[in-house]
Amino acid sequence: MPGQSARSDLLGGFAWLAFGLLILSESLRMDRFTKMGALLYTMPGFVPGILGSIIALLGAALAFRSWLRSRLGPQREAESLNGELHDRPSQESETLLNQRLGMALPLCLLYAVGLLGQVPFWLATGLFVAMFTYCFTPKDLRLSRRMSSALVSGILTTAVVIGVFQYVFLVRLP
Repeated sequence: MPGQSARSDLLGGFAWLAFGLLILSESLRMDRFTKMGALLYTMPGFVPGILGSIIALLGAALAFRSWLRSRLGPQREAESLNGELHDRPSQESETLLNQRLGMALPLCLLYAVGLLGQVPFWLATGLFVAMFTYCFTPKDLRLSRRMSSALVSGILTTAVVIGVFQYVFLVRLP
């Protein structure tokens, strides 16, 4: 179905564009707290506005790419799709993807339900990032390399998150 893929990408692109613009417009409606001396990057709608803009931009790129592909004509589009089919992941890589998803979901639940609120935020975040990094570091690396990489990632991520929230966004973390 050569035309089907381009059309679904076009519709999907417009849907993501509309969703991103909705997020952006709602973030612009949020109170800016200018009377309290809030700066642009400390306003509540700042991060949602950036995320909405990114979603809208990527949706527009998907729709534009689909539109270009549909203008190639049926023969060239079929050739293009055949190239994409050869680039599809193998059964082995799909299995690996499912295994990784099976590891990521419990780790995220452990962080959200088991760690947050039970231990200090910095410890919960550091443990989560370290465990996540360890689980997704290539298995062919030495154990000491995997563990040190996970530890460094956990410490650095925690420091950056706490620093950004407390000193840039002026939000006290639990």
